[in-house]
Amino acid sequence: MQNFKDLKVWEKAHAFTLSVYKATEQFPKKEMFGIVSQLRRSASSVAANVAEGCGRKTNRDFARFLNIALGSANESEYFLILAKDLVYLTENDFKTLSLLVNEIKAMLIRLIGKVQEN
Repeated sequence: MQNFKDLKVWEKAHAFTLSVYKATEQFPKKEMFGIVSQLRRSASSVAANVAEGCGRKTNRDFARFLNIALGSANESEYFLILAKDLVYLTENDFKTLSLLVNEIKAMLIRLIGKVQEN
């Protein structure tokens, strides 16, 4: 069991969530219960699952929650692509958020590998 706030991947995932919330403020109101909700939930799920995994007693359980976080990161990446294609995100916001989510995915993959080794 460890403090999730000490993990760099949690810090990045939290920053990603904050950035997603800010970027989706400009989306059309008709999307509040559609893509805005889906993107915000998938983004916040990354950090939430890292945090929840840190509260588990075994490395196996921790790795399981890290894998769920990785799935949420992939889901977020898809919704970013959808938002860009629907012209709800600027190209700059898309590039910034995509870069960040891909950094998080790489960090999660490395951390999953380390946790599974132990």
